[in-house]
Amino acid sequence: MKEKPALPPVPSLSLIKGRLPEIFPKGVDARPYLVREIAAKTIFVMFYTGAIEGEDRWIRPDQVTKMTDAQAAKTRDAERLKWIRDSVAPGKMKDLKGRWYAPNTREPIRDETLRAGLVMTGAVIEREGLSTTSSKGRYALEKEFAALFDPKLTPDQLESKIAAWQAHLAPGSRARIALIKGRAAAAGKTDVFVDFPNGERRRMAPGPSSALSKAAIEGFAPAFLEHPAIVFLSESSRKVVAQDNELARRIGLRIEPDRNLPDIILADLGPTRPLLVFLEVVVTDGAITAARREALLAIAREGGFETDRVAFVSVFEDRAASVYRRLSSELAWDSFVWFASEPDCVLILRGPERRAKAKLSDLL
Repeated sequence: MKEKPALPPVPSLSLIKGRLPEIFPKGVDARPYLVREIAAKTIFVMFYTGAIEGEDRWIRPDQVTKMTDAQAAKTRDAERLKWIRDSVAPGKMKDLKGRWYAPNTREPIRDETLRAGLVMTGAVIEREGLSTTSSKGRYALEKEFAALFDPKLTPDQLESKIAAWQAHLAPGSRARIALIKGRAAAAGKTDVFVDFPNGERRRMAPGPSSALSKAAIEGFAPAFLEHPAIVFLSESSRKVVAQDNELARRIGLRIEPDRNLPDIILADLGPTRPLLVFLEVVVTDGAITAARREALLAIAREGGFETDRVAFVSVFEDRAASVYRRLSSELAWDSFVWFASEPDCVLILRGPERRAKAKLSDLL
């Protein structure tokens, strides 16, 4: 009878890198920590050392820094077991050539990749009973998570196992994944149909901008406005989809598409004094910056709107989206940010134009 190997097989680093974005799609909390290369290499080292739930083997973050490409290619049990011993021996591997990371990288591996990422999502378990100062290995792959890296899985089997494992994720993450996947399907090759607050349905061209516009009109408007109405809606090609000239006239707004209008203009007709809402849908660029806010505010003032009756909203798909991270420092004060993946929440950038300075207790 063939003897069972002392250590489990090790999937290739490229396979791990390729599957992490599938396991942790857009919408997952702390996704940047989970899909970057250092996460893949941390998982690789766990496989290499056999640190998988139920095996009673554990790693320390500094072991990830001590792996090299040459060592990773040595996959026989004897070679792996020797490296496991040497990588935790005091004084060993001090002047290691070709190491994956500098010794001080163990802190971000521990704090970001493991604690804030893989442990928080249930992909990695922590050894119980260890003191915080213990030098023993503390981390291992959760068994079902480790099974997702089996190279023998067919695409259908992998998809099914990933969907089952994602039950480990927080409810908010699962909801955001579903919303983003739904919008990705809507942003495909078929037209996007948008349901207006007044019951009308309009057709928009396929694409991510149309899908986000649909989310804003069907999600943001009813959640944050008393009596929402569409004043103006355009597509990314600047084609006008809807323009309510009669409503614009009633509220005093002059609509001319060649005036560089925003993607969406809403009006909240519920308050005694109507609220004008300018929304920019941000897929790659075009958020509401300070300059953009001033230009739109000038249009509102022409219609007789006072500053406190005008709102500015930048619409993004998700907080983890790269475009939001890139543009967040450019967003205007005294504006709002709405994320389609979290439709019941809004980010308020409260700036200096507020008449009275408020303490935190006043804002709660």
